[in-house]
Amino acid sequence: MARLPRLIIPEQPHHVIQRGNDRQLIFRDADDHVAFLSWLREAAKTFKVAIHAYVLMPNHMHLLVSPSDASGLGRMMQWIGRHYVPYFNRKYQRVGTLWQGRYKATVIDSEQYFMMCSRYIELNPVRAGIVSHPGDYPWSSYGHHIGVKSDALITDHALYWALGNTPFDREAAYRELVDLGLTAHEIATLNEATLKGWALGSEKFKLRLTRQANRRVSPAKRGRPVKPKTQKAISN
Repeated sequence: MARLPRLIIPEQPHHVIQRGNDRQLIFRDADDHVAFLSWLREAAKTFKVAIHAYVLMPNHMHLLVSPSDASGLGRMMQWIGRHYVPYFNRKYQRVGTLWQGRYKATVIDSEQYFMMCSRYIELNPVRAGIVSHPGDYPWSSYGHHIGVKSDALITDHALYWALGNTPFDREAAYRELVDLGLTAHEIATLNEATLKGWALGSEKFKLRLTRQANRRVSPAKRGRPVKPKTQKAISN
């Protein structure tokens, strides 16, 4: 069966994952992180993709983004690869691909999953055992969201602004949300949807996307379709 094209919905949040080929490191030192973030900032501006949250892990990265059109996200990711991969290969005297295939992405239902996805992204270093608290990891958007630093890469989503009337209120509310952590079910749900490319949200949300994109946005139900029952003829 032919693979469906990646589902991209303009002005809707998407969770994006890009992994290193064969789980190899894609960031080896601080300069690598700085270089990548610089190109990401430039590409996001060029292709009109709002970055709401991110984390750069040693062998993969996560982004929470809203593209302004159907092509911007793909063009942004391609542009970054054309700049970062040659830089990385020259620096470490290697050849060949750096990424593990195409980037993975899923469309997110804002109301239901946006804040969960943002927390999921910024808690990655804690789940990986790299740090004990997300504030101890320098290569994520967590510091921006709690007011420790201002990150020019980030475009705050309306749902983040809705956390409070002042910056202090929003930062405190967000810190409390992250401190709540995530359940194993929430983590598995986000992982599965993103890696398989299916939309993540309510049935109403998926139905709206199906109509908007004119294609399936979730896996088809298994098994044969149930035949409708027919009324038996009444004999005299």
